This record gives sequence, structure tokens and C-alpha cells, in this order.
Amino acid sequence: MILSMTGFGRSEGVFEGKKITVDLKSLNSKSFDLNIKIPLRYREKEFEVRKALNDQLLRGKVDCYINIESLNDTNDVTINHRLVKLYIDELKKIASDGPDFEYLKMAVRMPDVISTKSDQLSDDEWIYLRELIQEAIAKFDNFRETEGEILDQELTRNIKKIENYLSQVEPYEEIRMDAVKERYRKSLNEFDQIDETRFYQEMAYYTEKLDIAEEKVRLTQHLKYYLEVMKNENFNGKKLGFISQEIGREINTLGSKANHAEIQKLVVMMKDDLEKIKEQTLNVL
Repeated sequence: MILSMTGFGRSEGVFEGKKITVDLKSLNSKSFDLNIKIPLRYREKEFEVRKALNDQLLRGKVDCYINIESLNDTNDVTINHRLVKLYIDELKKIASDGPDFEYLKMAVRMPDVISTKSDQLSDDEWIYLRELIQEAIAKFDNFRETEGEILDQELTRNIKKIENYLSQVEPYEEIRMDAVKERYRKSLNEFDQIDETRFYQEMAYYTEKLDIAEEKVRLTQHLKYYLEVMKNENFNGKKLGFISQEIGREINTLGSKANHAEIQKLVVMMKDDLEKIKEQTLNVL
């Protein structure tokens, strides 16, 4: 079964006047690479959040964003007015010729002038956040499955195209060998004395050297194996990558032995589809 490394999942809810949003998104990567942005309020639980994502998302360059927004009208920000006035008075003693607004701007940047209400994270809120994270992961997995179905169709189509091109090679094989033999006969006819035994030995050598039967068999097996792994094994992206490399080796050998214009054209088309397969395989989980 194919799963895409590209994924997206979002969950959101309201807990005691706070709107909490969890966003997950990923792109392909050779390993699990997690970037997480979490509010200070939940920082103590970051390790547990990371572990949950690492255990369930497996692979990919994953971004996790957790956002919290207050829905109440109450103001959690407090300004220490008395301290601001003290700072302004002290600043004026240093430089008395500046406007009051400039003193105010400097004063509000001083320590302990602005404070925010920070209540402790309750167990109930943490349980609620964990449920939101699991909901986001479920949606994320569904997205990967949907994208995986599209990848499955594209990969299957390109594998079948290579199989089709390979089947078109056979009609040119006999023509190709006949052309090679005829070329050697014409070359030998230019000489007065010909050792026929040596001639047939040379022909047997070049016939064997140009034979592509083994490459065709191995390429057919690799294409079949690719489809089997794709359909029957989970989390198979790395394995499919290795098989696609083997497919490439056989296509390259086929091209080096082809010695025929039409076969070379078929090899070029195989390589074109193989590049698409390699690119798509990089996005398989």
C-alpha cells in the first residue's frame, strides 16, 4: 500500500475560553525531521508532543504548529504604572531636554513594567490538547492515504509504459543481428583470403556481446517486483527506491548493447518514464 510523505492535518477546539489549533504538514525527507512551534504555556509538554508525532508519522520533513488564542474580553496584560513613572523620572534626570513621549517609550521597555497573567496548565487542558493532536494526526494520515492513491496510479502507469516499450524491442533484435553480420561479411569480402573458422568465432563473440536477452529478463523481473512491493508492503518508499535503481541499471545496459536506432529510441523513452518513477518514489513513505 502506497502512502505519500506529503501530508496535512488540522484540528481545533475551545477549552475554557481559549481556542487551540493544531496544524501538521509534511514534505518528503530521507528520515523524520520535525520542526515544532509550541506556545510557552505548553512548553513543558513539548517532549511528549514530539514523541507522539515521532511514533506515528514515521518519516518526512514535518512542521507542527500549535496556537492558542484567548476568546475572553479579559485583559491578561498588566502595566505597573508606578514603576513606569519612576523610570521616567530617572530618565529625565539623565537627559532632561527630551519629549515625554520618548521617555515613555524607553520606560515601557524596562524590566518588570509589563507582566502577563500565566496560570498553570491543568491536567484537563493537557488531555484536551492531546486529543486535538491525535485528531490532527488522523486527518494527516487520511491526507497521506489520498495522496498515496494518486501516487499509486501514476507509478503503475509509468511502470506499465516501460513494460510496453520493452515488448517493442523484440521485433528489432533479429534485424539488428542480421545487420551486424552483413556488415562484417562486407568488410571481410574486401580481403583476398578469409579464415572462415575465425570469422564464425568472431561472429559468435560479437553476437554474445550484443545479446540483450538477460537484460530483458532482469528488467521484466524488476518491473514486476516493483509493482508487487508497491501493492503488498507498507512503508515501502526506501525499498521501491532501491528497485528503481536496479531498473535503471538494466535500462542503461540495454541501451549500451542496443546497436540499433529504434531500440535506442525505446531506451530513451524508458529512461524518461524511469525518471518520473524515481521522482515520484521519493515522495513514498
